[in-house]
Amino acid sequence: MRWINTKPSPAVATLLMLAPFVLLVIAYGVGSAARLADNPSDKLLPALQTMVDAVNRLAFIPDPRTGELILWSDTSASLVRLFSALGISTLIALVFGMLVGMLPYVRALLAPFIATISMVPPLALLPILFIVLGLGETAKITLIVIGVAPAMIRDLALRVIELPKEQITKAETLGGSSWQIALRVVLPQILPRLITSLRLQMGPAWLFLIAAEAISADSGLGYRIFLVRRYLSMDVIFPYVAWITLLAVITSFALDRLRIVVFPWSNLGAR
Repeated sequence: MRWINTKPSPAVATLLMLAPFVLLVIAYGVGSAARLADNPSDKLLPALQTMVDAVNRLAFIPDPRTGELILWSDTSASLVRLFSALGISTLIALVFGMLVGMLPYVRALLAPFIATISMVPPLALLPILFIVLGLGETAKITLIVIGVAPAMIRDLALRVIELPKEQITKAETLGGSSWQIALRVVLPQILPRLITSLRLQMGPAWLFLIAAEAISADSGLGYRIFLVRRYLSMDVIFPYVAWITLLAVITSFALDRLRIVVFPWSNLGAR
């Protein structure tokens, strides 16, 4: 039997899924133990128990100066910025993606411009945004929007263009106006792709958020990572990186479940 035709059972698939994570933890534990054996004060690879103690201190013990639980305060600040930017990006992508995909004149006008904007490195614009918009929340949110919205617009426009022409023709034959075709034919079919596009932009969105918080912020996950790096506090940095990853995975999973529940027909094909 060819390997390409063999599929693991659910139990084996679960074991295979967990194996890389278990191996990573084991490799880290071995490496940390070896470094600490040579130098007990080494900070590069702190012991797992040291990181657990750091998480306990940050997540469950109020800060003596502010009285806040630092991990949850940082998480709340970052998520407000992230979800605000993603909400704005989604709305922009939906409107302009449909316009560019449906209307040839709009496509001729905006498609080259949007394609060009999507090639601009967003982090290169960060100093400009801080100068123009100041160091507050607006600049951070704008950076994320600039970073993810153009790619979402292009992806959604391509999905609109790929819709079968027969559907548009039938809607026109039945007397549908451009507005009715947009709402009743195009919109229902591109919403699942909009959710998928949002999932694909989750990683870049976190990248832009962390970069913005690292330069100018007084709270947030990125702010905390770059604050403690000067003390080589890897016992804080590693858990924060893991926590950011977990938040991104949970958000991506939640969006995918939302797509499946609201649009079950979109899951019939291969993902």
